[in-house]
Amino acid sequence: MQTTPGDSSRGTAPAKTRPEVSVVVPVFNEEASLPTLFARLYGALDRLGTSYECVFIDDGSRDRSVALLRAQQQARPAETRVVLFQRNFGQHAAILAGFEFATGDVVVTLDADLQNPPEEIPRLLEAARAGHDYVGTVRRGRKDHWARKWMSKAINIVRDRTTQIRITDQGCMLRAYSRAVVEAVNASPEVNTFIPALAYLYAREPAEIEVAHEPRRAGESKYSLYKLIRLNFDLITGFTAVPLQLFSMLGMGISAIAGVFVVYLAVRRLIHGPEVQGVFTLFGIDFFLVGLALFGIGLIGEYVGRIYEQVRGRPRYMIAAVLDSTGARATELARQSGREAAREASDV
Repeated sequence: MQTTPGDSSRGTAPAKTRPEVSVVVPVFNEEASLPTLFARLYGALDRLGTSYECVFIDDGSRDRSVALLRAQQQARPAETRVVLFQRNFGQHAAILAGFEFATGDVVVTLDADLQNPPEEIPRLLEAARAGHDYVGTVRRGRKDHWARKWMSKAINIVRDRTTQIRITDQGCMLRAYSRAVVEAVNASPEVNTFIPALAYLYAREPAEIEVAHEPRRAGESKYSLYKLIRLNFDLITGFTAVPLQLFSMLGMGISAIAGVFVVYLAVRRLIHGPEVQGVFTLFGIDFFLVGLALFGIGLIGEYVGRIYEQVRGRPRYMIAAVLDSTGARATELARQSGREAAREASDV
């Protein structure tokens, strides 16, 4: 079985009866959590009494995660598929790969750190069966640092004011997507995107439910402050041009005020003659305007950077191997993968 990266990986899953549920789990250095995750996840899914599959995407782990995933696939081959990245490409790239390989009617995403209990999956499926093609979640009694909670609230306010996306808890990855929404996300050629927000745009009947949240039992968070800031920049710049428009209006307002101020200074000079009073005030105003200009340049750079990454046409991820029910271990050279992805980009 041959695999290809990014959009090229569609259709690589072996032909079989489509399960009702696919659970996509990105994994990065989670060897301490995986044994407990396997026990709780498969236990919860077995109790559903319906067909399911688990799609694990190893995002370039450097610990024993791959060995544990391989052993689990061998223990439960009919319900388990493992996709191994060649290196670390990030959580959202891993979820996109999971979407490509998932075959279920409903696709549920779940973090491997067990902060979102797998036992909540039946409640998401209940909402999906009720007709909701996108089921988001809100963490009840969130067990995170106060700084993360404050940042989430701040970015929620900004997003609500500037986009049509209404997600109460954007940091909770436990979500359910219909097959139609997953196919729409798979067809999107965007290199950088915030998957829950993109799926929300494609959904006809979105809904949210409250779910439990547990403290991390092992390991550490993979999202540093820098990565969280980058993620929020991607969220805002990827779904709206309002920041650019607001900055343009702010620039026009400041220009008008500056014009009035210059006229005032000119009249004052004619009346009182040369003055040195207020020099430091002018310096302060000047520094403020320079800082504002630099912020504007950075904001424009964010949008230009997205365009730059898009036109390069590089694959969003590259796959080293896929372990599935056929026992196949499909390995692909990075050079070959790069050529195929570049060819696809040029065709677009």
